[in-house]
Amino acid sequence: MTLLLAPPPLSRLHAPTLTTLPAAIAANVDRVRSVTAARIMAVVKADGYGHGAVAVARAAVAAGAEWLGVTDAADAAELREAGLDVPILAWLNPAGVDAAQVARDRVDLAVGSVEELRQLVADAVAPVRVHLHMDTGMSRGGCPVGEWDELLRVARAAGPLIEVVGVMGHLPRADEADARANAASVLRMRQARDAVLRAGFGPLLVHLAATAGTLTDPSTHFDLVRVGAGLVGIDPSETVQLRGASRLTASVVHSSLVRAGTAVGYGGTYATRHETHLSVIGVGYADGIPRELSEGAGVEIGGSRHPIVGRVSMDQIVVDTGARSFPRGTIATVFGPEGAAVPSVQEWARWAGTIPHTIVTGIGPRVQRSRA
Repeated sequence: MTLLLAPPPLSRLHAPTLTTLPAAIAANVDRVRSVTAARIMAVVKADGYGHGAVAVARAAVAAGAEWLGVTDAADAAELREAGLDVPILAWLNPAGVDAAQVARDRVDLAVGSVEELRQLVADAVAPVRVHLHMDTGMSRGGCPVGEWDELLRVARAAGPLIEVVGVMGHLPRADEADARANAASVLRMRQARDAVLRAGFGPLLVHLAATAGTLTDPSTHFDLVRVGAGLVGIDPSETVQLRGASRLTASVVHSSLVRAGTAVGYGGTYATRHETHLSVIGVGYADGIPRELSEGAGVEIGGSRHPIVGRVSMDQIVVDTGARSFPRGTIATVFGPEGAAVPSVQEWARWAGTIPHTIVTGIGPRVQRSRA
């Protein structure tokens, strides 16, 4: 007779996890409210800058944001299904627009060209609320100044199918934190608004500033400010301290003691300078860890920061922990808002030669998401 034994329990580790911190999002909304009397639109593009669109939206609305902003009108359906009932604006719509769905979901659309508006009029089966988008200096969308009058003529001819409720633009140089850099865009926004009012539309909601303009230049605020990166702790102007709204953690999956001169990682581009302990952390470039990092990049383990050594692999990074050995399963903090030994998203951006936005939006789908 053969005795069948139950299989042993699986070895469980802390899976790579990005934890969103709603309290930090609320604090960042409060910080924005302290510098403007304008209404606040919480922009939750790119899945809430990688933090979860619904989680970020809920925290921001609870803290006083009156609008939500998305890339695509289809993204609004998720927010509506989650019970978020505040106005939503979609202003890029790269896959086009389902006019019937827009009406059902009560989504406002930004329209930045005569061609786009004519198509919307042709497709509309119910009134659509529209924010006319002026190119205020970015040359990256928005109606050119020379076509603005024609855009207004098309809007007027559309009759009840098009309800013009807003005018918007973008600031190409807001991160310079210099009102002089924004002055031309502010003037163009005022001219666009005045032309829309003369055409008989109104009342209007006028909006130009994103996070950097909101924090540094009151002349850009108008009626509404659009805050996206600022919700998750990123000020592109780097002049205002906001609270990081996420923490990325992963487990030590392997540790070893190695001799001086031991090559680490693909290509052996790094060799240990003395006997030391190495810990392998279970995240890599497939999870959003930038492959090209400058010297000094590190993670927090056991209350201290330890340098990343060797090349970043698809699934792993290697950390030099010196005299300390960490057992399998020890949790490493890749980034977070705690400061001290814990790296910030801004530090990761400097190490990678990029901006913080790319760090948080680049976290891969294998990383689990949670909320504090």
